[in-house]
Amino acid sequence: MNIKFKLFFITFLSAQVAFAQLSNNQIATLKVNMVKAVEDSKLTDSLFLELSKLNHKSPLILGYIGTLEALKAKHAWNPYNKIKYVSRSLVTLQKAINLDGENMEIRFMRFSIEHFTPSFLGFSKDLDVDRKEIIKHYQNKNFGSANEELIKNIAKFMVDSNRCTAEELRILKKYL
Repeated sequence: MNIKFKLFFITFLSAQVAFAQLSNNQIATLKVNMVKAVEDSKLTDSLFLELSKLNHKSPLILGYIGTLEALKAKHAWNPYNKIKYVSRSLVTLQKAINLDGENMEIRFMRFSIEHFTPSFLGFSKDLDVDRKEIIKHYQNKNFGSANEELIKNIAKFMVDSNRCTAEELRILKKYL
């Protein structure tokens, strides 16, 4: 068993006991592992499995599960499976947004997935609404539990996406 899996397993074993109420340290570890999962299909699968087993999933945990479903699409080689995973991902993310539509991090997860999904597949229908919601958070300086690094990274991604208006870019660039 590799060390990443052991650490993650220990983290989520204690989360199981707390009924999916992850501590700040557990969320921080999860965020680091989510970045690594972009290039690691085994880590994607193990994170997905562990988060899926949690009882009483918070909207943010649902957002992470939805993002992991999208990463499963990235790692899949079969086009049918890719479409199936992206579709599931967006359904899961919509559930998370329905529960906490004001969470900038969840909105950003969906925005980034739809940004990278080819538009001809029809999965990019929420880009404008999520972009506007994210910009609203920057205008109001309402970042919830997002730390300074996440705030900066989201702003950078939004600027680099080439999907923002000149006014939105002006707002975002204050955080770079």
